[in-house]
Amino acid sequence: MIEVGVHEAKTQLSRLLRQVATGEEVLIKRGAEPVAKIVRVTTSGKRELGQDEGSLVVPEDFDDPLSDELLDPFYR
Repeated sequence: MIEVGVHEAKTQLSRLLRQVATGEEVLIKRGAEPVAKIVRVTTSGKRELGQDEGSLVVPEDFDDPLSDELLDPFYR
């Protein structure tokens, strides 16, 4: 892991990002205290449309009017 100060991170950001792209991690410190870490972004691949099909069931009465018992608290 590469450790740099805030000033170096600001002035050398492009170089640090190239190193991160190759798999390195960069720890940015303010004095002796770590304040941020730059890591490579990983993607999970292409998302597939319809992958959750069938996992949600909408009941037949979904859009029926609510009962008075349920509506009463809203009008108090």
